[in-house]
Amino acid sequence: MPLIRPSTDNDVAAITAIYRHHVLHGTGTFEIEPPSESDMFARRADVLAKALPYLVVEDQGQILGFAYCNWFKPRPAYRFSAEDSIYMASDAHRRGLGRALLAELCANAERAGVRKLIAVIGDSANAGSVGVHQRVGFRHVGTIASCGWKFERWLDIVLMEKPLGFADTQPPAGSLAQSPQ
Repeated sequence: MPLIRPSTDNDVAAITAIYRHHVLHGTGTFEIEPPSESDMFARRADVLAKALPYLVVEDQGQILGFAYCNWFKPRPAYRFSAEDSIYMASDAHRRGLGRALLAELCANAERAGVRKLIAVIGDSANAGSVGVHQRVGFRHVGTIASCGWKFERWLDIVLMEKPLGFADTQPPAGSLAQSPQ
């Protein structure tokens, strides 16, 4: 039975391999060159240092996907808004694991004090990512046309959002009242 859990240092090699595939073959990320394992280790450490979630879904010892969130922008006024990222292994699609992983990320982000989760989805034709976000309660808020160039073509980004917790109905409180930097 698949398990969703916080990532560990031991997961970074599998995370790197999953992301490498998406960089080289997909339009969900606009990165062109796959980052190294040490780059991914540093990126994960950065997220965790901000007390934000970085999760994996594992089945029988195999990492099938990962998800995390990081501050949407570095300026202090954005400190209650985070951008999510989710990537699944190519053989783990259409099993409901991405939906479960994203739902758990939302719950963890809310516990961390995030009030708005924002998806910046590469490629408006990325029906899988748009669909999984919709199924978890994100709503479409815009498309920026032709803002990325990858695989010799222009790509859009789709913007989606999901309010968390009290969202904008109450002023913020707690540890996130400080700047995210």
